[in-house]
Amino acid sequence: MARKRKALPIFENVTITDVAAEGKALARVNDMVVFVPFVVPGDVVDLQVRKKKHSYCEAEVIRFISYSDKRVQPACQHFGVCGGCKWQNLPYEEQLKAKQKQVYDQLTRISHVELPECREILGSQLVFGYRNKLEFGCSNKRWLTKEEVQTGATFDNMNAIGFHITGAFDKILPIEQCVLMDDLQNQIRNEIRDYALVHHVSFYDLRNQNGLLRSVMVRNSDTGEWMVLVQFHFEKEEDKVTAEALLAHVAEKFPQISSLLYVDNQKCNDTFNDLPIHIYKGNDYIYEVMEDLKFKVGPKSFYQTNTQQAYHLYDVARRFAGLTGKEVVYDLYTGTGTIANFVARSAKKVVGIEYVPEAIEDAKVNSEINGITNTTFFAGDMKDILTADFIATHGKPDVIITDPPRAGMHADVIATILYANPQRIVYVSCNPATQARDLMALDVNYKVVEVQPVDMFPHTPHVENVVLLERRRPI
Repeated sequence: MARKRKALPIFENVTITDVAAEGKALARVNDMVVFVPFVVPGDVVDLQVRKKKHSYCEAEVIRFISYSDKRVQPACQHFGVCGGCKWQNLPYEEQLKAKQKQVYDQLTRISHVELPECREILGSQLVFGYRNKLEFGCSNKRWLTKEEVQTGATFDNMNAIGFHITGAFDKILPIEQCVLMDDLQNQIRNEIRDYALVHHVSFYDLRNQNGLLRSVMVRNSDTGEWMVLVQFHFEKEEDKVTAEALLAHVAEKFPQISSLLYVDNQKCNDTFNDLPIHIYKGNDYIYEVMEDLKFKVGPKSFYQTNTQQAYHLYDVARRFAGLTGKEVVYDLYTGTGTIANFVARSAKKVVGIEYVPEAIEDAKVNSEINGITNTTFFAGDMKDILTADFIATHGKPDVIITDPPRAGMHADVIATILYANPQRIVYVSCNPATQARDLMALDVNYKVVEVQPVDMFPHTPHVENVVLLERRRPI
């Protein structure tokens, strides 16, 4: 006979005391730390525990007794269901304090290296409408809210375009309005949805791997250009006719779109870096502008999603690099070469390395269109390309700028950086925890001399951090 599960407790009259990691807040009940989503410090609540461990538990609010005076009204109608903006109910100045503390705590707790005083975080100029890219999934199984489930009603239409729900990979929360990007993206997404419903275009079934309309990506730029990429799943010949009719409607309805693209994705996931892109209208790229530089951004390119704040992030990296025009600079994880080209005019030579070949081709084009002749770019896995032989061929770096993915740098990459022994390392990170781990590995030869957090993603717990390391001993 199966063991009967012990009922999880309810905690009553609990005061939320602080902001925690991953966008949650925390409280303490006796000796137990309790993590709670969608609340702010000062809220007094009753909690239902959903997951219990030895020293902590996770719970959700079942009743608000009183609201904190720090609380603000979320701007988004989907707040509390969509998991994207966990902090919209927290004033932006409080978000910045929490992010500053997060950076300092993680660097201190994980790296165990000597740290200077952390500079004050650079807040985003825009707190809404700041994103230049959003991706929406399409599904024939939309997510039902608790209220909808409780009614017991049945729904004739379960098709949806929106965001994936955490813990339910095949379900999509329908999004009517997202406030993180210019409102035109809402109009485009909703028009695609409405057209598909009226014309009986099938929505994708992720479990059964069928259905035509699979996902929608929307990008814009500070030059006023818009890119839309629709992923389809073609099963029969007439599917392409249906897809082109939808694209024709979108092109006519939104003349602002200068790059209208589509992909036929037969894979089990929505990634398309290894798939051919088809142009329906316009170009397969748009341009971003930073200072007097233009950057070509394609559908597969990585570009920081907060355009205005990206400039401040890269400006910090450039200042920390301390370039005089005589240095050889290596830009690791260069993407479309944004940082490489941004610092090139202050350096003797810049070498950029990136995993995605299409991004490297864009990086080369970005140098060409800006008349930059002192950059070279290489595509491949960082740990395989950045070797002692590579350094011997392309020159020993005086400065290394590294901007790795969330997982941080591979141990082989760190070993090669230590072998290269540059005077300065500028480490840009979207994950202070893995950055702290890497700083500990670099500490053998390098000292952290500057720490500058930069907020790229208001209303989320994510934060960028730039660290300057200097060589402890001369060669």
